[in-house]
Amino acid sequence: MLKYSLKRFAGAIPTLLIIVTLSFFMLRAAPGGPFDMQRAMPPQIKKNIEKMYHLNEPLWEQYGRYLGNIVQGDFGPSYVYRGTTVNSLIAEGFPVDLIIGGFALLIALGLGIPIGIVAAMRQNTGWDYGPMALAMLGISVPNFVVAPILILVLAVELQWLPAGGWAHGSPLHVILPTVSLAAPLVAYIARLMRGSMVEVLNSPYIRTARAKGLPTRTVILRHALKPALLPLVSYLGPAAVGIITGSIVIEEIFALPGIGRFFVNGALNRDYTLVMGVTILYGMLIIGVNLAADLLYGVLDPRVRYQ
Repeated sequence: MLKYSLKRFAGAIPTLLIIVTLSFFMLRAAPGGPFDMQRAMPPQIKKNIEKMYHLNEPLWEQYGRYLGNIVQGDFGPSYVYRGTTVNSLIAEGFPVDLIIGGFALLIALGLGIPIGIVAAMRQNTGWDYGPMALAMLGISVPNFVVAPILILVLAVELQWLPAGGWAHGSPLHVILPTVSLAAPLVAYIARLMRGSMVEVLNSPYIRTARAKGLPTRTVILRHALKPALLPLVSYLGPAAVGIITGSIVIEEIFALPGIGRFFVNGALNRDYTLVMGVTILYGMLIIGVNLAADLLYGVLDPRVRYQ
């Protein structure tokens, strides 16, 4: 497994290089620049600023300089947030998304998996139709609709929770954005787990286990759960990255200081280094989470061998 992991990490380097290259040149190809959105400044001042940030150099020199900085872990200075580096902006915003997305993922797994299992075991009964109908509702209603409803009910009417803000990660401020992010994911996981478990429960080896007189709890936990989780693992790879990096809409609704806000502002203001830094971070997360999902396959399915 170690050899396979090292090979995957080595294979990720060209992928990241392609992401960096495409992002770099596509951003430069877009009309406008990082200092064109502000008040018109004298040409000499603009020229000096561009020289300070090396924007007056040919593109290939800028590209080479940026690659050298990336290798050292330096994403460069932000052009919009003056006097601030992209590394510090990511260090400020990413923990917020990590906390909210991590808790949302735990809630979604903790609720979605048991709901899916119960629905599969009580197939074509009220225990199946009811949760799956709610799951379809959860899939159909986006989180930017769920979030205002939660604010209206729990924050405005009942005044149990704050309507927004971060307050340095106060638990009360984390609950509403976490639930808003988790609600659609609970629905997806429940339906996916239900379909996978139904298929596994109809497998010959499960019928054999039941014929031997094994208790239902043992059949589910020891024989059916692991293979039923395999489709879920495939789905959770990209889904985990999306939910951990947060939703830009959720950040705006609850006024959260996540990196999504920095990314949008950077894109609108042509902050090349900021957009590049967040893009590279997303790429690294996707590669890392997909690798973790592949390794988890080997844990859940003994037939999988990593050579």
